[in-house]
Amino acid sequence: MKLVILDGYTENPGDLSWKGLEKFCEVTVYDRTGSDPALIRERIGDAELILTNKTPLGREVLADCPRLKYIGVLATGYNVVDVAACRELGITVTNIPTYGTAAVGQFAIALLLEICHHIGHHNQAVQEGRWSAQPDFCFWDYPLIELDGKTMGIIGFGRIGQRTGRIAQALGMKVLAYDSFKRPELENENCRYTDLETLLAESDVISLHCPLFPETAGIINRESIAKMKDGVIIINNSRGPLIVEQDLRDALVSGKVAGAGLDVVSTEPISPENVLLGAPNCIITPHISWASKESRERLMNIAVDNVAQFLGGHPVNVVS
Repeated sequence: MKLVILDGYTENPGDLSWKGLEKFCEVTVYDRTGSDPALIRERIGDAELILTNKTPLGREVLADCPRLKYIGVLATGYNVVDVAACRELGITVTNIPTYGTAAVGQFAIALLLEICHHIGHHNQAVQEGRWSAQPDFCFWDYPLIELDGKTMGIIGFGRIGQRTGRIAQALGMKVLAYDSFKRPELENENCRYTDLETLLAESDVISLHCPLFPETAGIINRESIAKMKDGVIIINNSRGPLIVEQDLRDALVSGKVAGAGLDVVSTEPISPENVLLGAPNCIITPHISWASKESRERLMNIAVDNVAQFLGGHPVNVVS
């Protein structure tokens, strides 16, 4: 059996091993492949199994790979694969649904805490000698925000939303959750489900953890921002297109939104022309919420098990 990994670098830049797959297959690893269909076809060749992270696999490519029987997506989201075409062609598609829950929830709170305290900025100020030159024993350049007693609205209350909510409650926050699927056992005196309108109106912080569907694309826009509290903080380490970026920039400039912490944007890598670059009180990190070594190790282990289960005739985590 031949297995080709089309874009393995982000999952394994050298600190992990693909040896778990070599027990089952002849493995070829490409660090990056890109989106050129001709190159994708060439690299798949006569392989029966492939793994991909962000390399797109559309109907045109898949139809030209008659030996292909399995696609393992090295991520939770699988929109890079034409699942309908795979279904017609008899190709099994699997994803990895739970590997990054802890890391992504932790990172959402890290973005929030950075906005509240601007730790990186104040460290840089100290390193530059500004503290040494102060007449007082302390100084700060931004308002410092205490989260205890404030309300976090979480749009999308699946595994990651729930993990983020638990950390927020540990900080003394109350949580309002909005999700189409409700689990009443998660509610307590500090956490309850609500409708979107209430969440927008009552939250001091809004954190996005929903999938990108047609109904959620642009859920943060000029109209929804207008319904929020003045001085709201917005966190997004889910999917960039959940936010209309020009509308968020306008709200940051006006002060309607006090700060935004983003680990994702509409086009990645970020375009030099992205309107959020240079926006006031906007922190942007390069889509790294998922990338702790512990998280990537879980991803690797699940990917290996997905392949093993497929070869054993009992595929798991199937999305096609």
